[in-house]
Amino acid sequence: MYDKSIFKKAFEEYDVIVAVFATGIVVREIAPLIEDKWKDPAVIVVDSNMNFAIPLLGGHHGGNEVVRKIAEIGPVPVVTTATEVHNRNSVEGIAKALGCDIVNKPSTVQVNCALLDEDVEVLEIKGPKIVIVGDDVSVLKRNEAKAEDK
Repeated sequence: MYDKSIFKKAFEEYDVIVAVFATGIVVREIAPLIEDKWKDPAVIVVDSNMNFAIPLLGGHHGGNEVVRKIAEIGPVPVVTTATEVHNRNSVEGIAKALGCDIVNKPSTVQVNCALLDEDVEVLEIKGPKIVIVGDDVSVLKRNEAKAEDK
């Protein structure tokens, strides 16, 4: 049930929030809670007639994946992240598929823009090594828990 503190509670407790509300209500309620694309949960709005599912926040951080799952029961997924709209991989998607964390998160803006125009090579460097990169290179580090599973 809706109460004024529901989004604050959800932001603190969940990685993904699916809100069956009007977009305007959700935007007004979450605006003061938004901090950072790397910390905020994915927020998805579904209209009350189940016509559309829209990831407002966190498209590359689980939101797009969730709206595709929701689409299986009817709503049309409205995905607007540039890489996905153009059927391209994103740094975040590549990192997830490889079981990695992104070390230098600000780099994803430039690399995702490059991914729209070209295939960007993914290199795996085994150490010991020292790697120096520019701002337009995303550095991924294997997630230790996932590396142990392999």
